[in-house]
Amino acid sequence: MKKIILVLISLFLIVGCGKSDTAAEAVEKYFNDYKSLADNVLEDLDELVKKEELTDDQKEVYKDLVKRQYRDLNYTIENEDYNGDTAKVTVKITVYDLYKVQKEASEYLNEHPEEFITGSSYDAQKYLDYKLDLMKKAKETVTYNIVLNTIKVDGKYQVEQPNNTVLEKIHGIYNYEESMD
Repeated sequence: MKKIILVLISLFLIVGCGKSDTAAEAVEKYFNDYKSLADNVLEDLDELVKKEELTDDQKEVYKDLVKRQYRDLNYTIENEDYNGDTAKVTVKITVYDLYKVQKEASEYLNEHPEEFITGSSYDAQKYLDYKLDLMKKAKETVTYNIVLNTIKVDGKYQVEQPNNTVLEKIHGIYNYEESMD
């Protein structure tokens, strides 16, 4: 499932932001491309999911749950701090708590390993089906404050590549139990 997490993170690395007059507008475009499932977002998602070691059915379930996470993401621009041609934009986001769901799936696997046995061996596909089903049904959300860096290029602001912690928070997979962030 680590590969799936990397797919989520990779999506934000691949998608560039359109250029905007203000840093806040660049951040709004950044999130709105995901919320509206813009063509570039869907194309990147399709290409990356193709590379995953999932069954065709699992790939479709996974794409659907990622689309749901993007559509239902809520954000509020809290602050813009300009310094010349750069700006830091503080954003409050609310996303499905997929970290908690994945943790619960792992705990369930540890407590009930017999449910994921086919024949006489562990069936990773059966576990992935279980985990994806839980992720698809996630209802609990988590709220984070994140800071996105922007830079002015040719008179327009664009979002710089976020770090992994910010990306994990955006995707709801951030391990908030072991972190000091």
